[in-house]
Amino acid sequence: MTRKLALLSSAVTALSLAFASAPASAGDIVGLITKTNTNPFFVKMKQGFEAKAKELGLTPQAYAGKFDGDNDGEVAAIEQLMAAGAKGILLVPSDSTAIVPTVEKARKAGILVITLDTPLDPVTAADANFATDNFKAGELIGQWAKATLGDKAKTAKIATLDLSPNQPTVDYLRHNGFLTGFGIPVKDVKHYSQSDSAQIVGSDVTQGSTEGGRKAMEKILQKADHIDLVYAINEPAADGGYEALKAAGKDKGVTIVAVDGGCPGVKMVKDGIIGATAQQYPLLMAADGVEAVAEYIKTGKKPESKDTGEKLVTDHPVQGVPSIDTAEGAKLCWG
Repeated sequence: MTRKLALLSSAVTALSLAFASAPASAGDIVGLITKTNTNPFFVKMKQGFEAKAKELGLTPQAYAGKFDGDNDGEVAAIEQLMAAGAKGILLVPSDSTAIVPTVEKARKAGILVITLDTPLDPVTAADANFATDNFKAGELIGQWAKATLGDKAKTAKIATLDLSPNQPTVDYLRHNGFLTGFGIPVKDVKHYSQSDSAQIVGSDVTQGSTEGGRKAMEKILQKADHIDLVYAINEPAADGGYEALKAAGKDKGVTIVAVDGGCPGVKMVKDGIIGATAQQYPLLMAADGVEAVAEYIKTGKKPESKDTGEKLVTDHPVQGVPSIDTAEGAKLCWG
């Protein structure tokens, strides 16, 4: 073989390997973009996404923001998926409003965009939303807390451990659902503030993390001498809030409620740290999302939005509020 032929043969081999390692076509790519890659909720979502994509013969590409609220990171991820030729994107938006122009750009390019967990504002900015009914999830824990506290509910001092300053949809829906379930009127359905009720003695953001929950509660305790009830955006935030209360010697008699229902969170309910949590199902959200993208690639049919479910998990049920116990919650956690 001449040197020229040898070089040509090597080039062809390299090109063949490159194609072998690439997706069969650009239409095979489905993307997942989550707020972070560290929150256990999004870890489970990614697992469901990758498993279902491989099962259906699609090529999964997953991205995540550097922190909860990293809109710029999510914008960059959408642009990378557009450049890669993705046919569908499953998105958990960090900023429900700021990301909308980029989503519109992707949709105009023919990409199916489905939001998971957190709807856009407006929700119709995406092709569909597969998520927990976050308002209902908040309402369930609010109803449970009110019934559990009984007469004390009318004077209970409340601390709220929220998500982020920009208040994405998941943030205000859970918070306002909790207030509604507890019987406190909501002044602005798309916003929350400590002034919504004199019973709220402190509110702060947590970025949905344990460290954030601890710092937020420490700040609240600097001003609030007593707390009866804690609402937390999720279980990591609730865990951090509990740690701060315990360190200050103020954890006794405090009722904590949260949303997520992850396996660690269910254990916290079983251990009595959290009184009740509203369980959601991220693996199901992701799997259903991938199936919808596969159907879209095959037939061009766009999906309808769907509630992927929410169940109250507690070992102390109350009349009028449907719930499951921690044994059942442990079987279902994040399926």
